Amino acid sequence: MDATVAQRRQLEAAISGDVSAFEALTRESRAMIWSVCLRITGNTYDAEDALQDTLVAAWRGIQQFRREYGFGTWIYRIAADSALAILRARRPTEVEVDETYSPERNFAEQLAEADLVQRALNTMPTDLRVALVLRELCDYTYAQIGDYQGVGVPTVKSRIARGRQAFEAIVTSGTS
Repeated sequence: MDATVAQRRQLEAAISGDVSAFEALTRESRAMIWSVCLRITGNTYDAEDALQDTLVAAWRGIQQFRREYGFGTWIYRIAADSALAILRARRPTEVEVDETYSPERNFAEQLAEADLVQRALNTMPTDLRVALVLRELCDYTYAQIGDYQGVGVPTVKSRIARGRQAFEAIVTSGTS
């Protein structure tokens, strides 16, 4: 059985109220959900809250899941909404990035790079940061981002282009 058939079965079971099927679905995408929450909020504490809010909201709303969308697209949108809600409620107080160790790279270099990426994202206006995270991490289309942000595709393209330019300028200079 291929993965998409198995995921569809799990999704149908979750919609019917099967908690273990829902847990299996979210386990598969948890790393990406976490990444979306972390990149939008800017610190692990708020990202943890956003992750928990995402899982609770997804479970409560699973019966309203529209089958024409992919589960990943649906839950990443909930994650972005949860992270933005936390940003609106709190001001970030610190930048902390929890990245996993890669044996190919020196841990200190990896941590410094992850910190630089997060600092660069944190300096961007929220609309640019969210558009960039949704495009680069979640593989949203321009139309999906436009629907999410309530703007047209040309505005999305502009936000992503400006976000990439700002990101590149910050990362290239090595400061924020």
